[in-house]
This record gives sequence, C-alpha cells and structure tokens, in this order.
Amino acid sequence: MAAYKGKTRVTADHEKREVLVERTFDAPRELVWKAWTEPERLAQWWGPRNWITTIKEFNLKPGGALFYVISGPDGMESWSRSVYQEIVPPERLVYRDNFADKEGNTVPGMPQMTVTTEFTEYDGKTTVVSRSIFETDKDFKTILAMGVEEGIGETWDRLGEFLETAEPA
Repeated sequence: MAAYKGKTRVTADHEKREVLVERTFDAPRELVWKAWTEPERLAQWWGPRNWITTIKEFNLKPGGALFYVISGPDGMESWSRSVYQEIVPPERLVYRDNFADKEGNTVPGMPQMTVTTEFTEYDGKTTVVSRSIFETDKDFKTILAMGVEEGIGETWDRLGEFLETAEPA
C-alpha cells in the first residue's frame, strides 16, 4: 500500500512489517542532515502539525539517546526514546525507537522499531528515505492504526517548510 502525503511518499509493506517514507527536499544535504541531528532544529519541525516537540535528552553518538515528548493541542502527550546504533554524517542514521514514559522507560506493549534514514544529494536537492522495521506483526498493525501514515506526512511537510526558511548549514 502506498500513499502520497503532500510531496511525501509513504509505503506500508505488511509482509516486511515495514513503513517506507521518501521525499526529495529542495535543500542541500548538509542542511537536511542538521535539521535531523541538531536538537534546536529538530524541535522546530518534528511531529504532526499543531504538535510541539520538547527534547529532554539528545546525545548523537552510537548508544546515545534522543528522548522527547510531543504535545498535542488537546493536551495529549506522546513520549519517545530513540537509541542511536549507527551514525554516518551526513549520509545515514540508524536508531531503535520506542514509545516511552516520562522517565524514558520503554512502554510495554507499544510498538518498537528500528529506523534507518538515508540522505542522498543530487543537484542541490536531498532525497531522504526512512525505513522503519517493526519488531512484530502486532507492532506494525498498531502503528498503522495509530495513523502513522498521516502523522509522517504532516511531519515531513513541516520539515519541508522548515528547510525553506532555515539558516544555511
């Protein structure tokens, strides 16, 4: 199943338990990389529209963590903790992502995934491909039911808007 959210292509592959997200941004790779790897930039665009991201911990190194909360307009909160496995500037990020509680502990029964995000530049534009592989079929089905496709589309739209006005890398 594939859907286009704005300029973002989101594909869910049930057999692989994978969500693939692809988009080309009109920005150099170095700037797109910094938008993903500098907490002050990341907080400006991460999450669905009308949600605010607050970063509690950011340590960009293998074994380091990104711990944050996104807060919705209705007061809803969603906490997450990602642990970086591989970092190849400015080409590739690999991390384990888990729903978390306010202390950063993994929430049992919530989806867990490994995310690989790659950044490729051609002619001044950057294509970002992000592949999320879910631990179980249940995790995959749960994340789809939660509206991940719409949320990712809005999030990447926000990234595109951020890149239009961001300070150069």
